[in-house]
Amino acid sequence: MNMKNISAKSEQAVNAARRQGASVDTTQKWGAATNKQHQTTKNTAKLDRETEELKHEKISMDIGKLIQQGRLSKGWSQKELATKINEKPQVINDYEAGRAIPNQAILGKIERTIGLKLRGQHKGETVPGVGKN
Repeated sequence: MNMKNISAKSEQAVNAARRQGASVDTTQKWGAATNKQHQTTKNTAKLDRETEELKHEKISMDIGKLIQQGRLSKGWSQKELATKINEKPQVINDYEAGRAIPNQAILGKIERTIGLKLRGQHKGETVPGVGKN
C-alpha cells in the first residue's frame, strides 16, 4: 500500500501510514475542534484604544428649515408631505429636526414635492415647474 502524497484525514489512516514507515506531516487548523465561536482578535485592544468618535453625518439644520418652510408654504402637515412622497411621517420629522442621515433619493422626492432645492449651490431656490401639487 503506497501512502505517498495521499491526504489521509482519519486517525486510522495516519496511524497505518506511520506503521508502514511513510513520512507523515500533520497540521492542525487554527481553532479546530475547540467549539469557540466568539473569540476576540488581536485588533480588539486596538479598537478599544481608539478615541475618534465615528458617527454618521446628519442632515444640517438649514436643510431641515427649508423643508419645513416649503411644507408650510403649501399648508401641509408633516404627515401630508410624508404621504405625498410615500414615506413615514417620522422620516419628515427626522429631516426637519436634523436627526436624519441624508438619503439622496428621499431628498430628491422632497425637492420635487415642495418645489425647493435642498442640495447643491442653489439651496432654497424654487424648482421651475415643480411642486404644483
